[in-house]
Amino acid sequence: MTVRLAVLFGGRNGEHDVSRRSAESILAHLDRDTYDVTEVLIERDGQWRVDGDRATFAQALRILGDQDVVFPALHGPYGEDGTVQSMLEWLGVAFVGNGVFASAAGMDKPVTKKLLAADGLRVAAGVTLRPDEELSSRDQQRLGLPVFVKPARAGSSLGVSKVERWAQLPAALRLARESDAKVLVERGVRGREIDVAVLEHPDGRVEAGPPLEIRVANAAFFDYDAKYDGGADFHIPAPLDPGTTRLLQDRAVRAFHALGCRGLLRVDFFLPDPDAEQGDGWTGDCREPVINEVNTFPGFTAASQYPQIWQRAGIGFSALLDILIEGALQRRDAVSPSPAPC
Repeated sequence: MTVRLAVLFGGRNGEHDVSRRSAESILAHLDRDTYDVTEVLIERDGQWRVDGDRATFAQALRILGDQDVVFPALHGPYGEDGTVQSMLEWLGVAFVGNGVFASAAGMDKPVTKKLLAADGLRVAAGVTLRPDEELSSRDQQRLGLPVFVKPARAGSSLGVSKVERWAQLPAALRLARESDAKVLVERGVRGREIDVAVLEHPDGRVEAGPPLEIRVANAAFFDYDAKYDGGADFHIPAPLDPGTTRLLQDRAVRAFHALGCRGLLRVDFFLPDPDAEQGDGWTGDCREPVINEVNTFPGFTAASQYPQIWQRAGIGFSALLDILIEGALQRRDAVSPSPAPC
């Protein structure tokens, strides 16, 4: 039986183009004998298009609600942050990926850090600044240099700056606040940058893929240009000893459960240099990996980390899509119907 599938993409945020690239790859790898595909685009101005034709919001909702499953290939605010997930929950339609809570919590970096730390996972020291707040001299002394200044609720490294002199901080805060009034100032962690992909199979089994190491040659950090314009090299699997690989995979799965995730997650770690003072208040093993960020819907272009990790693990792009879609359908079928009103 053909599955009615809508791919939802675009969005009203700075990651609109990234979402379109992810959707292009997803659409190119879907088996059209298995899926009856409808393309639903949210334009930058919030207008909707269905298979290229302009649609009202009400028309788009009806079309989404008529699907067997929706694949929200959305990044950033108004897409990856629980907004669209809430709408799909309200429609009662199955959808790929994380639910409302995990999406919202995973999008807000300070909230993510609190939830992970509460579960005993290591995170970098940081300070959350709300509108009109500045970093105190006491916090500057505690964090030290360098620090990274990030919008609290944005992705793709939009608005992120590396501050190596405190004189650079005001400009970094202004840039971050162009994306979000709430800003995270985070201590830089010295070490290797490692990503781990987590995948939930339709039978409920949660698996972590082979770690990926990011090496950036011509940028201060893994910024937007390095991510999308070929400025970084990925090494899969990362050259690690088996014990460190298992440790990273275990922490990635723990993060998945700590945030209440389903379907998928990418966890971005720093593997700290044991000889460097990290200053994050961690009193455990200095080799414990530091969780930098999580991504509840990572990039899905053919060049993105998440599909590449699973390709290396033996799960091709099309098979990965099938697993995620089947998982969404299984969750729908497992939900008991609501009792009839009295």
